[in-house]
Amino acid sequence: MKKTLIRCGWVVSLDDAIGDVTGADILIGDDRILAIGNDLGEADEVIDASEMIAIPGMVDAHLHTWETGLKAIGCDWRESEYLRDIFEGMSVQFTPEDNYIATLAGSLSRLDVGVTTLLDYCHNIRSTEQAERSVDGLEDSGIRGVYVLGTGVLRPEEEKDTPLDMRTHPRDRVKQIRDRLSNDERLVTMALAIPGPHWAKEEAIRANIAMARDFGLRTSSHATKRKHQELMPDGYSILVREGVLGPEHNIVHGNYLPDDELRLIVEAGITVTSTVQTEVRGYGRPPALNRVINYGGLPSLGVDVEPKIPGDMFREMQLALAYVLNERVREDIVKPETPVENKPVFTRDALRWATIGGAEALGLGHRIGTLTPGKQADIVLLRANDLNLYPVRNPLFSAVEFAHAGNVDTVLVAGEVRKRGGVLAYGEDRVRSVRTRLMESSDRIMRDAGYTVSAAH
Repeated sequence: MKKTLIRCGWVVSLDDAIGDVTGADILIGDDRILAIGNDLGEADEVIDASEMIAIPGMVDAHLHTWETGLKAIGCDWRESEYLRDIFEGMSVQFTPEDNYIATLAGSLSRLDVGVTTLLDYCHNIRSTEQAERSVDGLEDSGIRGVYVLGTGVLRPEEEKDTPLDMRTHPRDRVKQIRDRLSNDERLVTMALAIPGPHWAKEEAIRANIAMARDFGLRTSSHATKRKHQELMPDGYSILVREGVLGPEHNIVHGNYLPDDELRLIVEAGITVTSTVQTEVRGYGRPPALNRVINYGGLPSLGVDVEPKIPGDMFREMQLALAYVLNERVREDIVKPETPVENKPVFTRDALRWATIGGAEALGLGHRIGTLTPGKQADIVLLRANDLNLYPVRNPLFSAVEFAHAGNVDTVLVAGEVRKRGGVLAYGEDRVRSVRTRLMESSDRIMRDAGYTVSAAH
């Protein structure tokens, strides 16, 4: 067993039995944390993090990684431009190799900003080879990932025969990817994306859920529409009451879900992921975070769509916390027609949303999310002597409220160093090649789709 000892300035463990510790060491054996404390014995390698804060690796619980090469083209979008130009437009131009390079680049960018686990909601798939190459991108990056196999829009001549709202996953494709990712304890695992009641009709929804159960897969769906727009009216309530949907399901967004339906969802153990940066810009109702908390759920956070918003999970976490706290001081939100007593929210909770909440949403809470002996060694080290953090009086406040992606010095995934000294372990020459290939791919996709990046206002 290879042993690695990290000599930390501060440890924010999120494990109640350990707490926040100053001047503690973390001992790693192969891929797992063996102990946290002092005088932990000899090790094969020692990492000097005496001026760093150790936190659990962050979990980006919802990212469309295939969009990485289209980063920052639509920051001023406010209406339906994303669905029109990205999902219904450029997505059909992607080849398997385009998916590969975007997924590889996106996964590396997650590692670079302190994300050790990624839910890759891959919903531009038109062929099994495209799905396979997406998985290749995750695996080649070294990130911990849940590959969520989706369907996506087809070209117009194909769409008329198999409309999205009635489409089911090709069983042979699901089987092939599931056979490849059959070990649920490996670094990259699998789940199934289903167009839920807001986006699909009942027959297709039930067929996709049944297929997921046949293959032992968790599922995830977007809940993004107003009540009158649902394609399966009251679908979530119906499926929850029947026991068809439960803790193995994850809902993304949920802004427009009425209180009674969202409460039913949370009480059924279904996890809810908010993408706050996206939602405060593009949704008419607030993020569901506050309501999920009050109904007894643990939220999770995701970046969602990098064409519109930055992929910094520190920024996502900070905005989520600020928005929840702001809701609680606005009387029209705090005191709705059917008031619910607000549960307390503190800075530590925000880090829990970005770590433990994401781990639970991905079904990985037994493996990651806290710095706990026995769990896998997914660890992020933040440079505490960077001027935006120095001096550290409270490591939790510094890590959650003041840190940003630029403070990430070292990243370990399952005990393997993926970033050190501020540099990705993937290699400078290989990263340069990835950048070149990503630019070539995305330039061609936009050109073939007839899309021109607009000048900023």
